[in-house]
Amino acid sequence: PFALTTTLVEYRNGKQADSNTLTVYSKADSDSGQFRSLIRFLAPARDANKLMLKSGNDLWFYDPSSKASIRLSPQQRLLGQASNGDVVTVNLAKDYKAELAAEEDTQDGDRKVHRAYKLVLAASTPDVTYHRIEMWINVASNRPIKARFYSESGRHLKTAYYRRFQSELGVERPTETVIIDGLNPNWVTVMRFSDYAWRDVPETWLQRDYLPRFKPE
Repeated sequence: PFALTTTLVEYRNGKQADSNTLTVYSKADSDSGQFRSLIRFLAPARDANKLMLKSGNDLWFYDPSSKASIRLSPQQRLLGQASNGDVVTVNLAKDYKAELAAEEDTQDGDRKVHRAYKLVLAASTPDVTYHRIEMWINVASNRPIKARFYSESGRHLKTAYYRRFQSELGVERPTETVIIDGLNPNWVTVMRFSDYAWRDVPETWLQRDYLPRFKPE
């Protein structure tokens, strides 16, 4: 189990439009290998202490002001180009079947060219955030370079570039993801990941019934 801070900043036509800061607590399910996550909203003030819980394929949102928990879709937009499913911890190997489609040159977020494996990921369950993903993996480093995300109808929803790799919790991870809208490239959302830490995530935190009683430590 571990925790991290996720900051999302939305830009429209080069100007900052909105932002969110979240704490994510995640724990892998020993049976399924899927991650269960509790997300606490830190900022802006209007959203502080709202919660989102992913358990199995269920996603719940809890607002302490209304004391109501409602079911969400992982495809619903959270902020800018980032959907709810983008901020919970996922295990792509469990949710998708991957095929090697090609080995080709591709550009990263800084327009540098790399030799990459192009993988096509097809959803193996209906409740995932994206029906199909194309992902480019750097041949030399095995790091993800970018991914394109598609809806069930085949519409290109967004492209994500993975940047600023650092060793976090013993693994090289991107600490920044830049998401570009599939229709309007001037709509951009930047996700930054920081404050990674191993920590205990009590089982009670991952129960929907416990959301009204959750108290951050």
